[in-house]
Amino acid sequence: MTAFTSPTGTETSLPPGFRPKRRLGFNTRVSFSDDSGPAQGLRDGIELFKAAEAAGYQSGWVYQRHFDHYLSSPVPFLTAVGQHTERISLGSAVLPMRYQDPILLAESAGVADLLVDERLELALATGANAAWDAVFGAVATDARTEARRRLVQFLDAVAGTTLHTVDGPGQGAPVGTELRVTPHSPTLRSRLRQGSSSIGSALQAAELGIGLIVGTVLHDIPPGETYSQYQGRVIETYRTAWREQQGGEPPSVAVAASVLPGTTPELRERYAGYDLQRRTEGMAASRPKGALQPVVSADLPQGMQISPVFHGTPEQVTEAVLADPGLAQADELVLFLPPAFTLSDNVRLVRDLAETVAPALGWVAA
Repeated sequence: MTAFTSPTGTETSLPPGFRPKRRLGFNTRVSFSDDSGPAQGLRDGIELFKAAEAAGYQSGWVYQRHFDHYLSSPVPFLTAVGQHTERISLGSAVLPMRYQDPILLAESAGVADLLVDERLELALATGANAAWDAVFGAVATDARTEARRRLVQFLDAVAGTTLHTVDGPGQGAPVGTELRVTPHSPTLRSRLRQGSSSIGSALQAAELGIGLIVGTVLHDIPPGETYSQYQGRVIETYRTAWREQQGGEPPSVAVAASVLPGTTPELRERYAGYDLQRRTEGMAASRPKGALQPVVSADLPQGMQISPVFHGTPEQVTEAVLADPGLAQADELVLFLPPAFTLSDNVRLVRDLAETVAPALGWVAA
């Protein structure tokens, strides 16, 4: 058994192999409906961060989704959130690097991080979307290779590496001037993560020396292996590779999951309905009014699975989470909020998780 000190000061035991959840976070798409409009959706997103900070959450994460009823530009949004909060970390999960200018992103991230007192945590990814490719333009190589190139360039820029040394006249600075991204936030590099959906991306994170956050869709799962089993293996692979390539202990690993404790019969019924919708509609489940209909159904390609929904009474949810081999490996639990939930729905869920389930997982409110 793993022992931890509960909020009441008593020592409590966790199942063997279950890592205490040192941080609690949430992940929101900052969605908006046709009825309320985007301005209200952005204001509601700020209010949600404020409520989560008041509940003791250590982190809040926002999803980036182009050309839909969701947040498209996380960095300015998180900068605004930083002016309304004091402690909670402000994360993106995730930024697809195929569609970022790495130098401009490094500049905006540096500015934002300094404005929010070094609370920014950017999760990055190398995935692609064919429709977005058509808008953002073609690249010389395949999308994933290009995303990896931009990711490496972004990491160098954030680290303060010299990007170019002026070597001739007409370049706007004296010969020999070393051009680096400014303003420079010296600690931001240590708060970058890879958004992981497979063992391959976990290995890439360890190779690049950045943290890891595991999302709600996983790829390359072998036949016969469950989502949770593979998730646990992704995290173990990352930690092993980190120790071999970087030395020392790896950064804390975050895992996004739908953990929905129903504190009333009505909530339990609603959360069960969301679970059914997610199992039958897949990633198309829970969309705000006016959002695009995803073409991916619940019948996913071989090797791809979406995360389970943990719902029921708080006691049932706690028991299920403690028995899950994937969540057992995480240092940080990030609550994935259903995209169609309203601000009041989300605030209720955030508070219920913090009050009824998280303390039994080894979590202590900030």
